[in-house]
Amino acid sequence: MDALRGFALLGILVVNIAFLASGYRMAGLAEPAFHSSLDWGVRWSVTLLMENKFYLLFSFLFGYSFTLQLDSAAQHGRAFVPMFLRRLAGLFLLGLAHAVLLFPGDILTTYAAVGVALLVLRRITPRAAVLLAAGLTALLALGFVLLALMAMSGHDMSGTVAPAAADAARSDAALGGGVWQIISEHVRKLSLIIMFRVLFQGPAVLAACLIGLAVGKLGALRDLSAHTRALRRLQWTGFTVGLGGAFFYTLSAWNGTVHKFWGEAVDLVTAPLLAAAYGATFLRLLPSMPRIGRALAAPGRLALSNYLAQSLICSLIFTGYGLALVDRVSPPVEVLIALGIFGAQVLYSRWWLKGHRYGPVEWLLRYLTYWRRPGVARK
Repeated sequence: MDALRGFALLGILVVNIAFLASGYRMAGLAEPAFHSSLDWGVRWSVTLLMENKFYLLFSFLFGYSFTLQLDSAAQHGRAFVPMFLRRLAGLFLLGLAHAVLLFPGDILTTYAAVGVALLVLRRITPRAAVLLAAGLTALLALGFVLLALMAMSGHDMSGTVAPAAADAARSDAALGGGVWQIISEHVRKLSLIIMFRVLFQGPAVLAACLIGLAVGKLGALRDLSAHTRALRRLQWTGFTVGLGGAFFYTLSAWNGTVHKFWGEAVDLVTAPLLAAAYGATFLRLLPSMPRIGRALAAPGRLALSNYLAQSLICSLIFTGYGLALVDRVSPPVEVLIALGIFGAQVLYSRWWLKGHRYGPVEWLLRYLTYWRRPGVARK
């Protein structure tokens, strides 16, 4: 699970770096300074293969880990509810600071809110959890279908690109400025994306968490060899239906031949399948690539620290906190920077874990969770 978490963390970074590096990408537009075939090839590839997939995989692991925490609390005779609520409060505060200071696209606050829902639903059966996840996904997709039908029926959708471009230019100027300009821009963006978080990402994250909860309750990952057939089916379904839906979504995002609402509706249904195919493929290949597994497991164990560190490093590169290279780095170079950052995190995480049980932010969260000082050094 640590290795799979590290794998998901890499995918999240490759997606997020484009939004950290450009006000235009945060506005849903391509960076106007980069329009070569290679630039567009990278944009299409990241959207097709990675966007909206890896945060779902990470959310699945959040739900799965929830069942492990439940079991651990029961084994040690701990009162789970107050302990978990303290953990969620700590996660929310960390996420809020992350969103205001570094990246308004933060997902930790969403996990904190979804964690409350998991707490309420902790006694749900695996079958009911899967059905609820499917129902949430279908309801979200239906919402976008209705929006698409409204647009097709004559709702005026004109004039949206120019304001978005003007907003992106304004964002670029703020992100390249001083500390208070950057923070003010992050707060402004937060006020614009709260509705997206509540109506789209929150329910999508909850659906993925519920699948993780169901898998955790069934103990399906304890013996992967007993579930080879199920993993193979996930691969076949995900790499056919999932990739087909991802291609449709990519057309809607970058080509304009498909209305974006239709693309979002299809992606909501098919992105979880592709994410599941990635996870199933990774789990099946992991026994045959132990070195890669060990390399990914180290940053996976420090996932929270590394997630926040990724935003910090990118902020130092792209905003006025540091080099202020906002919208001056092409999409291919962004991906190379992301790979370089993650490679450094692999090395750092392996070094850190030689002398510590927990990452620095993990240590803080455990302190808030158990309300006592965790051990730092490894025995």
